[in-house]
Amino acid sequence: MRNLKTLFQPRTIAIIGATDRPGSVGLGVVQNLQSGKQKLFLVNPYQKKVRGRKTYSSVLEIKEKVDLAVVAVPAPVVSSVVRECGRKGIKNVIVISAGFAEMGPEGEKRQRELVKIVRESGINLVGPNCLGIIRPHSFFNASFAPATPAAGEIAFVSQSGALLDSVIDQSLGRRYGFSALISYGNEADLSLEDFLLFLEKDPRTKVILLYLEGVRDGRRFLTVAKKVAQIKPIVVLKAGRTASGRKAVSSHTASLAGADEVYRAAFKQAGLVAVDTLQELLAAAKSLAWQPPLRSGLGIITNGGGMGVLTTDYAQQENLKLANLTPETVKKLKNHLPLMVSLRNPLDLVGDAPAERYQQALEAFLKQKSIGGIIVIQTIQTVTEVEKNARIIVKSHQKFPQKPVVSVCLEGPLSQKGVAYLEKHRLPNYSDPFFAVRAMKALSKIK
Repeated sequence: MRNLKTLFQPRTIAIIGATDRPGSVGLGVVQNLQSGKQKLFLVNPYQKKVRGRKTYSSVLEIKEKVDLAVVAVPAPVVSSVVRECGRKGIKNVIVISAGFAEMGPEGEKRQRELVKIVRESGINLVGPNCLGIIRPHSFFNASFAPATPAAGEIAFVSQSGALLDSVIDQSLGRRYGFSALISYGNEADLSLEDFLLFLEKDPRTKVILLYLEGVRDGRRFLTVAKKVAQIKPIVVLKAGRTASGRKAVSSHTASLAGADEVYRAAFKQAGLVAVDTLQELLAAAKSLAWQPPLRSGLGIITNGGGMGVLTTDYAQQENLKLANLTPETVKKLKNHLPLMVSLRNPLDLVGDAPAERYQQALEAFLKQKSIGGIIVIQTIQTVTEVEKNARIIVKSHQKFPQKPVVSVCLEGPLSQKGVAYLEKHRLPNYSDPFFAVRAMKALSKIK
């Protein structure tokens, strides 16, 4: 296992290619790192000051020890500045610059030279052709991402920097956050497996998300992923699943994207949760970070029959078994629910259901041993008490914390406060029952 402590927790950082030129990567990196607590050294031989701060013409001019260098200079000069980092004794370098193996023979040659330098110097290299690294808990943003997301328990490791940018944008103002975001680009030195091993030991990380286009060493990936997945759930979104997609991959991060069937089999063997879309990836992450595993049958409670039918269809498609109600549960429900309610699973409380009806149904379902988790659906009708229902759902779940509960409520002006209350108490809500079912499917796969 590589020692990555000072890569993820640097005290001093050199930004090589720092500039105040509007729209530049160098400026984006400077702005993000200036919002943190690390000591910065700006390196630019062509400017005496950047954003009012003194610059150095080379890292060799810096007298203090430097833990990390972030490189954002044109590809042809990257090797020379990284060589200077080696002479300075800097042990961690993030090369954001593109123009390496993803660009063809000339770029491949450039990347081989870069790898030779870092191996000779004992440098941990992230990239090249990457967004960088973000650790929200420690106010560390060594990237040119448009913002720093909220802190949380989800780590996202991605070959695509642009995809991370989009995820960060979507997460702003939402109720989930990240322990780390890692864009590793061409994977010239540090590999996906190195980051997985780091996150396995990271106390801030509860669940790991992967976006990958290919792996360098299939055997090592399988071994490491299987080991880490026994400790923390890993959810993976694989790109390059079609012939056209595989061609696109080679020009993006110079990865080898093999047959989708091979990857799917490998993910299953390693105990990874494979998803098909970015929204599924994030939906699974929220449930895995906030809820316990699903150990037995599924229960569905709704106040709208159509939504119950949709959810049941999705559950069957995912091979999630709906539990049959026991005579004891039926008896409890019969004593409290109107005669027009059909006492089965899924349970339709009908459109006029007040909060008390939800309470009776939830507690009866949760007390039944063969029901391992519940999807609670609210369709917004005239009498629907979304906030009151939310408090009941949270309170009921607190009585049975070992069973996962997820909510389905199309969040709009009438339901915002109720949904906010649910998620404040770490009970995930989904606007579509499909994602709620896929989230439960992910919970059923963890050990």
